[in-house]
Parts: sequence; C-alpha cells; structure tokens
Amino acid sequence: MTANDYKEISKKVRIESLKLVHRVDASHIGGSLSVCDILTVLYNGILKIDPQNPKWENRDRLLFSKGHSCTALYSILAQKKFINSEELENFGKNGSYLTTHINHCVPGIEFSTGSLGHAFSVGCGMALAAKRKNENHRIFVILSDGELDEGSNWEPFLFAPQHKLDNLIVIIDYNKIQSFGNVKDIIDLNPLDEKLRSFNWEVKEIDGHNHDEIFKTLCVVPFVNNKPSVIIAHTIKGKGVDFMENKLKWHYSSPSKEQLQVAIKQIEQS
Repeated sequence: MTANDYKEISKKVRIESLKLVHRVDASHIGGSLSVCDILTVLYNGILKIDPQNPKWENRDRLLFSKGHSCTALYSILAQKKFINSEELENFGKNGSYLTTHINHCVPGIEFSTGSLGHAFSVGCGMALAAKRKNENHRIFVILSDGELDEGSNWEPFLFAPQHKLDNLIVIIDYNKIQSFGNVKDIIDLNPLDEKLRSFNWEVKEIDGHNHDEIFKTLCVVPFVNNKPSVIIAHTIKGKGVDFMENKLKWHYSSPSKEQLQVAIKQIEQS
C-alpha cells in the first residue's frame, strides 16, 4: 500500500468521524482526528486480523484505550468490513451497540473502554498469557496522553519489562491537549521518552501523521527482543481541519451543519 493509499483512507475516516459526531451532537472529534492516521496504518498494513473471523485465535489484539475517540475506530471497522457501513447510521442511538465510547460487543473490538487507565493493564495480561502459552500474536494498546495522568497506567509500565513482554506494543497519541487544558499545564509528562526508558521500555518517537514513518516503525516491532515497545506518536488534536487543530474546544464540541461542510471540504481538498 502506498503513502497516497493511506492518505486517501485517512481522509475517508476523518470525514466519517466528523459525520458521526455531528449526527448525534457527540463529543471528542479532536481526539478522533488526531488518531486517524495511526489507525489507518495499523488496520491496512500491520495488524494480523480477519474481518470474516473477528475472534480468530491467532489474530493480533488492539486495545483502544482512548475509548472516547470511538468514531475513528468505528469508521475504520466499517471500512474493513467488520461491521456494515449502514450500521454507522445507528451510532449513539438508544439500543445501538455503537455506543459513544468503545463497546466490545462490536465485532473487531476486544475490550470496552472509556474509563481511562484500564485497557493497558488488560493488554499486559493478554501479552503475558500469550507468552506463557507460546502464542505468537501481538497486543497493541493505544493510549492518550492525558490518560497518562491515571496512576493505573504506571503499574503496567513497570510490569511489562519485568515480564519481558516484547509482544506488547504501546502507542501514545501525544496530541498534547486533554479535557481541561494543555497536557503540560495539567500534569507535564516531559521528558516522557526519558521516563519510559528509565522504566526499561524501548522507545521511539514519530510523527503520528506521517504514514510512511508510522508503517516503517511498526514493521520492526519489537524494537528489542525481551523488551516491550512504546511509540510516542506526536499528533495534532483536530488534525485536518484548520479551525479545530490544537483547539481545546473540540474535545467536547460538535460541529454545526455549516462547520461540518467546511471541515469535509478542507479534508477532501488536502
């Protein structure tokens, strides 16, 4: 798959995410737009998965810890035919399994998320179980940066190296804005790379919107045998829409009809 192929898929995911949020006046479009490129590469070039058999035993597992950014993942799952595209029409409606935080009842989703700080520990358990059973599938966990304020994430950062979980890959969507402000003003994570290295993780930093860089980095995991891998992906909240980029407002706001049209046009022309 070429860089242009990834770009076109990412554009479709961004547009669908915008439509979903607008349709039910939902939140978290900023964080959905920041993670689109990472999800696009994972689902179209990295993950060992079978949409026709979502529970295939040898599949790679992806735990999407930042469950509030569900529209990006639902859009990808529809593109990959885990779910029918028509089902997206029910997003956020009463009785739909396409809830406004990630729901494990949806084919292709391993674990319900939304309460931040839970998925990482579950991912460690999955990775440890796979190691002990000599299984060769991998566990990917996508974390948000603000989520690292949760103390429950630092236990697995300690646990995984102790147990040599090189089948565990963590990707941090580092868009630098959380629910009530800039990450550096709430609890400054810097120097994040040094912190994680001191915990005995193998760390790489990338541009989380550069499809080639994302792909090449993920192709070589684990970075070091017997060590877990963490990728700090520098991203932009609201990526692709100029009036949303790096704006705290779009953690909770939903675009109006007029704003939606402008946003879609910008993405289509990018």
